Amino acid sequence: MPKERPLWRGAAFRLCLLSAALFLCLQLGMRRSWCPEEKSRDPAAARAAAPSRGAEQRPGAVAVSGGGRRRVTYVRSGRRGSAAPACCAPQPPGGRRRKTVRWHIELQPWASPTPSLNYEASRFLKYISTSQISCEHTNLNSLNGYSKTAKKPWSICLDERFSLIHRIRSKQCRLYSLGLGNDDNQFELSMANSGCEVHRFDPSIKSAHIQEGQHLWYHRLSIDWRDPNPAIAAHKLHSNTKKLGTVLNEFGHQKIDVLKADVESAEWKILENLILEDVVEQIGQLVFEVHIHWPGFEVSGNDSTVVRYWYSLLRELELKDFRLFHTYKDLSKPQMFLKKEAFNASSCYTLSWVNTRWK
Repeated sequence: MPKERPLWRGAAFRLCLLSAALFLCLQLGMRRSWCPEEKSRDPAAARAAAPSRGAEQRPGAVAVSGGGRRRVTYVRSGRRGSAAPACCAPQPPGGRRRKTVRWHIELQPWASPTPSLNYEASRFLKYISTSQISCEHTNLNSLNGYSKTAKKPWSICLDERFSLIHRIRSKQCRLYSLGLGNDDNQFELSMANSGCEVHRFDPSIKSAHIQEGQHLWYHRLSIDWRDPNPAIAAHKLHSNTKKLGTVLNEFGHQKIDVLKADVESAEWKILENLILEDVVEQIGQLVFEVHIHWPGFEVSGNDSTVVRYWYSLLRELELKDFRLFHTYKDLSKPQMFLKKEAFNASSCYTLSWVNTRWK
């Protein structure tokens, strides 16, 4: 009979193999902790690659572009042979810390024990018709350069207790205007004449970027609630759509003093995106034209669900310390509410909010 091998020899062999594997893992872990990639870089090169700190770059200042860093250039209209002004130097990808993105808003409880369009509509219309804060000065008549009356009352709060009037006086304010080419632009012109930096986003203009005067820029961009698929966007040569947060990052803008929007029923989804991505916290005042004759782009559900969604969006603004100070009911538009002549409602309202935490 063959002689049996002692059991302790097999156990000792397996123990040796296990010890060798554990020792190898420890060696690899210690090597990674001792030699991180950051320590292998040249400190001087790292300082050169890091984005510079300081105040935002304003239009008219020449932007220094590093390797691989894109620059947004503009075409000045009306004067041939003039140099293109530098504006809105884009930030490198990942240069700004991204906040946690929410995927949906919290819907408010139903206005009644069971879903009812009458109760939802009554609550919503009362909410948008009731000022939450008083504002004594809501127009630009007292500002230099304002000589005409806009067709629509784009009301902003110019009370001394809020920062907008002080930023206008110090020529440090910034206005973003979202709209279409056939809109009245008198409000934008008056703000630019007052010294504000005005950016109007209009997908119908011919050039990518045009400067009109010293403070007014036009951009061939449509602000949307989503960024386009890169494969699809590559085939669109003369138009582009981007989220407002993406535009702010690319232009290097940290704040918007006033955001004006007349986007023909896309306002609900755009407002939702601003809330979900916390972009709304970078805005001082909102002036939105809202349309309620139909649910709006990509807003689904039955009528009572839609109105509950609208109301919940506006309550989200309130939770962000925005207060409604002006409401304009447009009687020149059809008096329709979700395709019905009901509730004594107009199909179009212009609402103005002020961020009470804005500095």
